[in-house]
Amino acid sequence: MMPRYTVASARPDDLTHLPAIELAAARLLAGVAPDSVLNETTSLDVLQKAQREGHLWVALANDVPVGFAQVEAIERGGVHLEEIDVHPEYGRRGLGTQLVLHVCEWAVRKGYRRVTLTTFRDVSWNMPFYARLGFAVVPPAQLSQALRAVVEDEARRGLDPSRRVVMARPSTRACLPSSNRTGTHFGGAGPDSQ
Repeated sequence: MMPRYTVASARPDDLTHLPAIELAAARLLAGVAPDSVLNETTSLDVLQKAQREGHLWVALANDVPVGFAQVEAIERGGVHLEEIDVHPEYGRRGLGTQLVLHVCEWAVRKGYRRVTLTTFRDVSWNMPFYARLGFAVVPPAQLSQALRAVVEDEARRGLDPSRRVVMARPSTRACLPSSNRTGTHFGGAGPDSQ
């Protein structure tokens, strides 16, 4: 029987599953990101705060977390997709796409003008994936102070800025589905890599 997939706001009990998902997903970047970054996980304090603030969503397979997305409101009018991970065992089922779209729909409903993120420019399932979802590269000269701080923090942690890119997607009502759901349900394997 095929699992039932759902994207919904994270529950407190979901948080203990997220570090293992983050570490498993990071292994896909071995040879691209330094080991220090590959072995990092989002702290429980950060996850708890994000969950309380409604800034954390999980992709569930039969009610068990297999992916997550976490955002931070780092600047006025914009929200930053700080972390998104899907356990590799659940890759290529559309879960990453559903998480990103859920975040974008949430941003519209909350009145944010854009969603931003940073990713690898030269990894096939990173920058091209987000471009297919409507994100565009933000030129370095157009980075806000908050986004420059994100890039600088990544560099301090060992990520090569020449391999990274900042992307943004405008938040518009056109992003919203016809129904106002609290969770997104879907099933089956999809063509997307995330």
